[in-house]
Amino acid sequence: MVKYKILKFTLLAGALIFLAGCLYPEEQRRQNQPVYEEQLQSVQSAVLRYQENTGVLPIKTRDADTPVFRKYPINFSQLVPAYLESPPGNSFESGGTFQYVLVTPEETPEVKLIDLRTVRVIQELERRVFQYRSEHRYAPVKEVAGNELLKLDYEKLNYDEEPVVESPFHPDHRLPLLLQTDGSIVIDYSLDIKFYLDEHGEDSYEEGDDLRWLLVEHSPFVPAYSIPQTAEDGEVVFKTAE
Repeated sequence: MVKYKILKFTLLAGALIFLAGCLYPEEQRRQNQPVYEEQLQSVQSAVLRYQENTGVLPIKTRDADTPVFRKYPINFSQLVPAYLESPPGNSFESGGTFQYVLVTPEETPEVKLIDLRTVRVIQELERRVFQYRSEHRYAPVKEVAGNELLKLDYEKLNYDEEPVVESPFHPDHRLPLLLQTDGSIVIDYSLDIKFYLDEHGEDSYEEGDDLRWLLVEHSPFVPAYSIPQTAEDGEVVFKTAE
């Protein structure tokens, strides 16, 4: 089952990267410069007007167990052309590197972004783990990193150095990747969370709160491919499943 899930993810991620990078001409991809505020506000306005007129949200259907930050991707085919002239130039639908999603849809839906460039790194790591498992029948685990979280032995996966993803929340942060026991790869956002706690104050959050929402509150992005993280004794840790 784990092999199947990894293979399925790899194929889907590969298709996503191919579409994002290959199907659109270079002159169109020039529109992908991150003018976040203007484009986010344009889509936000369109979503709210659509909801007001139809009573529903313009989102694609996802399984109930889809992780919360990837659960409500915006369906631009429902917004164009009545509410938007076209999808934003930096959106996946226009050949860009960002996927527009909604958070808090049951309350006031808010438009945010997933940085799809992280998928490329995750895709390659998934591929190497799958290949290693097919040859050895187990993953190359170096140590336990937390509850149902494992740190991989990257040398056995033929990496010269540990693979990381560039953080969309801080330009200088490179975030580590961990393997879950179900075979999926997740991003450790501890560096970003610590920075945002220092920047925006620790008093508004309590121990046990999912601090990924701190990133969402103060950024145009969501921490995709993540699991809940909280603070215990002043340290950012992965939240234990209840």
